[in-house]
Amino acid sequence: MIQFTERLDSTAHDSANVEIFDTLTLPYELRIRGRLKAETDQGHEVGLFLDRGPVLRSGDLLKATTGEIIKVLAADEPVATAYIENGLPLARLCYHLGNRHVSLAIGFDEDGRHWVRFPPDHVLEELAELLGAELTHHDAPFDPESGAYAHAGREHAHSHSHGHSHSDDHGHGHHSHDNNHNHGHTHKPEDGHHHAH
Repeated sequence: MIQFTERLDSTAHDSANVEIFDTLTLPYELRIRGRLKAETDQGHEVGLFLDRGPVLRSGDLLKATTGEIIKVLAADEPVATAYIENGLPLARLCYHLGNRHVSLAIGFDEDGRHWVRFPPDHVLEELAELLGAELTHHDAPFDPESGAYAHAGREHAHSHSHGHSHSDDHGHGHHSHDNNHNHGHTHKPEDGHHHAH
């Protein structure tokens, strides 16, 4: 069994320049998992031992401990695809479906029709139709939005921790200043009191 432990940055590695050993076609529920035993499209036994990171997306590259590189592909699986007019209707549909905390794939066909895709679900399908979408049930790859969100989350966590430590330092400085100020303040009335006396 070939063990794959490393994710390659597919943006840094142009697939055309990388020798692909094999492809691994997986449905969404298996692309979520970092630990997995599977069979590649050419019948090789493989084991995935990846860090808990983002969901594997179609086109992602994985590297084995022995050097082989495989490309992950999204398998066709049962999905509901909601076709809708681009612009506000699309934005509104994404907003309302996103509020249900469901994974969504968003894209458009070669003819320019925009769509939102999700696992079949009666409630979501009714909602999509209410918002003016035209629904299709079929088998297609399900590759939901995730990369940008995960990246934004990391950036946010970094900037937040930086900001937090900065405000702590500021807080300490401010606090000691207050102490001096209070001391002076309590001291003055005593002066005033003696003076009046």
